[in-house]
Amino acid sequence: SVQTVDFFRSFIDDPYVFGQIAAVHALGDVWAMNADPVSALATVVVPFGIESEVEETLFQLMSGACDALRDAGCALGGGHSGEGAELSLGFSVTGEVEKDLILRKTSVESGQVLVLTKPIGTGALFAADMRSRAKASDVQKALESMRQPSKRAAEILFLHGATACTDVTGFGILGHLHEMIKDSATSGATIDLSSLPLLDGAVECVQNGITSSLQKSNARLNRAIANIDDVKNFSAYPLLFDPQTAGGMLATIPANEATECIQKLRENGYASSSAIGKIVQCDLSTGVGLGRVFVENAEEGISFDGF
Repeated sequence: SVQTVDFFRSFIDDPYVFGQIAAVHALGDVWAMNADPVSALATVVVPFGIESEVEETLFQLMSGACDALRDAGCALGGGHSGEGAELSLGFSVTGEVEKDLILRKTSVESGQVLVLTKPIGTGALFAADMRSRAKASDVQKALESMRQPSKRAAEILFLHGATACTDVTGFGILGHLHEMIKDSATSGATIDLSSLPLLDGAVECVQNGITSSLQKSNARLNRAIANIDDVKNFSAYPLLFDPQTAGGMLATIPANEATECIQKLRENGYASSSAIGKIVQCDLSTGVGLGRVFVENAEEGISFDGF
């Protein structure tokens, strides 16, 4: 069995929708390991208020969460609730998978293609939404993406030969990619800014200087970028560090399976699924490039030709 835990505060006013998103977010770790979630325990913080309001908020929150858990075949076994300053929700999830079928995030192989199943940009968009500077249509599309379970996506990735997989959440796309390659004895990676699927409005948010509160700490990982001076001024560059909520799966797929895998993902509702980069072999005699990321931008003629 595998176990995961997640907990975070609400960023929207609808407790039902937040409950759904929090559950999908927590389940993502289990799906990324190719496991089936079987049970969960909840931890809830409800804002102080009169009893009837607290009870209604709790009811709506857990209704949304239970709907998402039920759709995933995961039973809510119980939990703990309390009152506090902000609405918050988290889950400890137990999943089941045969030992030899577990997908680990670090089992990358040189030559594989990096496939991402959902667009990025939730951190910037909801930072803007909190300031009433995001378009309602962009926020709605982001909520739809976050509420989409990744169960079927993980299954498709596994069926097409994925050897490593992780869900993209708080560390952002670059942070989670770095986790996948940092301990490799043979490989680095590329990521193409022009191939990254982005949520509508996300680029405009960062261009206006609006980013998540986690952006600054995530951006410290720019040291892992091998060619930062070439790409740091591109409009989408800050989104490499944008923290995601209920983000998609990031997996390494054999190159000869990537096109069919992406087609199958799109046919199953993951419309933004894209090949965003590759795992690349490094010069083992020098170690140059090990655990580092070369950022490409095909639209601007920046392509990888070695570390």
